[in-house]
Amino acid sequence: MSSTQHHCTNERRRVAVQNYRDQDGLPRLNGIDYLEVAADPKTLLVYFIHPLRQNPEEPLLSAENLRIAPVPTASRPVVSPMTVEVESVSVWGNRLTLTLDRPGQAMPYLLRLVRSPIDKDNPDQPPPGFDHQLSQVEFTFRSHETSEVDCEATTATSEPGTAPPAIDYLAKDFASFRQLMLDRLAVTMPAWTERSPADVGNLLVELVAYVADHLSYFQDAVATEAYLGTARRRSSVRRHARLLNYTLNDGRNARVWLSFQVSEAVSLPQPTPGNPGIQFLTRLPGLPALLSPKDYAAAIATHLPVFEPLHAARFFPACNEMRFYTWGDATCTLPAGTTAATLDDRHGTLASLLKPGIVLLLEEVKGSDSGDPLDADRNHRHLVRLTQVNATEDPLFGLQILEIQWHPDDALPFPLVIAKRIGDRPLSDFSVARGNILLADHGRTIVAAEQQHLGTVAVGERFRPRLPEGPLTQQGKIRTAQGKFVVFDATLAAAKALLEPSSPMDPMNSLLVQPAILLEEQGNDPNLPPHRWQPQKDLLNSSRFAREFVVEPQEDGRVMLRFGDGEQGRRPTPGHQFTAIYRVGNGTAGNVGAGAIAHAYTADPTLAATLRNALSGPSAIANPLPAVGGLDPEPLDQVRLYAPQQFKTLQRAVTEADYADIAQRFPGVAKALATRRWTGSWYTIFITVDRQDGLPVDAAFKRELRAFLERFRLTGHDLEIESPRFVPLDLAFQVQVLPDYFRAQVRDALVKSFSKGVLENGQLGFFHPNNFSFGQPLYLSRAIATAMQVVGVESVVVTRFQRLGLDSNEALERGQISFGRLEIAQLDNDPSAPEKGRITFNLEGGR
Repeated sequence: MSSTQHHCTNERRRVAVQNYRDQDGLPRLNGIDYLEVAADPKTLLVYFIHPLRQNPEEPLLSAENLRIAPVPTASRPVVSPMTVEVESVSVWGNRLTLTLDRPGQAMPYLLRLVRSPIDKDNPDQPPPGFDHQLSQVEFTFRSHETSEVDCEATTATSEPGTAPPAIDYLAKDFASFRQLMLDRLAVTMPAWTERSPADVGNLLVELVAYVADHLSYFQDAVATEAYLGTARRRSSVRRHARLLNYTLNDGRNARVWLSFQVSEAVSLPQPTPGNPGIQFLTRLPGLPALLSPKDYAAAIATHLPVFEPLHAARFFPACNEMRFYTWGDATCTLPAGTTAATLDDRHGTLASLLKPGIVLLLEEVKGSDSGDPLDADRNHRHLVRLTQVNATEDPLFGLQILEIQWHPDDALPFPLVIAKRIGDRPLSDFSVARGNILLADHGRTIVAAEQQHLGTVAVGERFRPRLPEGPLTQQGKIRTAQGKFVVFDATLAAAKALLEPSSPMDPMNSLLVQPAILLEEQGNDPNLPPHRWQPQKDLLNSSRFAREFVVEPQEDGRVMLRFGDGEQGRRPTPGHQFTAIYRVGNGTAGNVGAGAIAHAYTADPTLAATLRNALSGPSAIANPLPAVGGLDPEPLDQVRLYAPQQFKTLQRAVTEADYADIAQRFPGVAKALATRRWTGSWYTIFITVDRQDGLPVDAAFKRELRAFLERFRLTGHDLEIESPRFVPLDLAFQVQVLPDYFRAQVRDALVKSFSKGVLENGQLGFFHPNNFSFGQPLYLSRAIATAMQVVGVESVVVTRFQRLGLDSNEALERGQISFGRLEIAQLDNDPSAPEKGRITFNLEGGR
């Protein structure tokens, strides 16, 4: 049990005695500082202000100098059994230890210092050298025992109670808090009736109401922002969603292909952070292709979308418009799916200008039915990236030509007429190829120094700077053939250089965009290079030394930068300055239509002089196709809907079903099945993939899919990508044609209906690859129904319904052809490839 201390009540006297000393610094008076009742109630510890015997006048204290007796009161006289005798004393420094003959009772006692009994004149006076006021202390032996009664005495009053003023606990704003305090003061200060705004009392009331209003808002905001369902700030929703493993999408900028018509060679430099070299703006009436600084400033003030190049480029007049070579044929058309063509290079200039990797625009410039440029189909424009360029000569006419091939993913999606006879007139150059193509994306680099300086880190405060302008550009990335994510890749197909649409719950979203900001920290020594900080989605995995920060866009477009706290991410050093090079412009505002971009601006005087001479005409700068890929920031309501479901998104592949589900996330995969097999030393997961549109599972696709699956693969599992097992079919129909229809037309309609292509009305043919997948049976009734829908068909009888090479009527009798787990029905009806299935129509009747 611990001891209890009892102090003398005169604190000022105690301090005076403590400081009362002679010329030598020795204390002149001593006194009791406090008393402790030890755990053993028969032991008392008396502590003095100064060590005992420092003053020569002090006597050596003994048991005879100590008196312990109960405190006398009118209701309790002191009797002999209540007194306590001191048996022995011991001195150690300023402590006097008393040993008693017995413990005292539960009542207040008084310990006094007295003189020796020999001094009969003043027996009750304190010994010499001890202060009169500090020579006694009141205490109790039972103070360590607990009591269930409140020790604070209550003062009874005979006055009737007064009802307190009513307090409105619903007060939450400035007006209600002000009224609440005025009502309170009307009760407590009834004489104060002044309500003038200039009165100091009203001033104080309104000042307190103002502070209370802000405090009330803070309390409400804390409670509101504490939950995903009620949070209103974008930064709060972002952090709640991150705890659920959901990454909030801050949008993405758009990309666009630009075409240039130049009168002399032009070289555009490689863009760098802070120096894009050149910028492109949407059309402004009455302004030239190259803007002056004054016109550019006026255009920026109107918040027009600004685009900047993604790569260096060289433009040549010979590439403005290139003719196709028809080999002397008066009618020539590039069919859909074409990946090669021949250009007329009779002047011999194109061979040195066109190289693999260059992008060309294939464009229809004359109406295919009239030959009039005004009738040209603006939708017949297509961009291709060259993979092979071969300069040769037509041996018949002796003309130099250029044979070009482009990426298979850029295959022509529509037929492109080159030459055609209209009436008796043979016309050519219905379509042309254009070079001088540049890829740009939405976003304007901030070049003003005052817009780049973010301030100096203050001492003792969190550094949370805000970008002066917004919204910050979220630059999109593309996936390379090696599975990496980059801003630009000159080897990819032109179609893949643009940004692909993505699902809000796609786990790869965080890798497909990056904030366009370059942040640097300059220390106190200007001779040392600045430190560069890297943007991250969050700082949960950042070490205490990592120079990383988080970009937090707000709902109004403002952008805050958040740094680490010294544990998760490095904390900025006080006194250091931060500067930022960033771009503004984001979202669907950059998805401008075709032909919207028409102006350029550069701050480089040399490049400006070259462009001023080279760019001429109304089509000097144009975007032949609309800008695509721009996405607005994800709405907060959508985050509240999707974030709680994020934990259901599979992030690891363990079972066969896991591998199949994850493989189906890969773009272009219609369906996938996984099979685990023991291959001698370990397990191998064989993933069988059915690609959309029946595309082959080639080596390039296998490499991309394997790279995608690598982050989900279980350790110890090998991966193998396989093609489906296509099962060719053999079908025969006996068709009765209505009397008023021609058999040839009906046959042609039947062949198209059961083809693997796309019909003229946009519907898929019966055996289109997208209509069948793994293990999907072919029903006889469905085939008959498709044949009966053809105009001119009166009746249909199926005479052969089986797998190719299997002479059996079992499937015909059952009414369906069944397939195995990894098998897919196939019927191309290609005479040059009969092993891929065939279908026969025997027609009767008709004409």
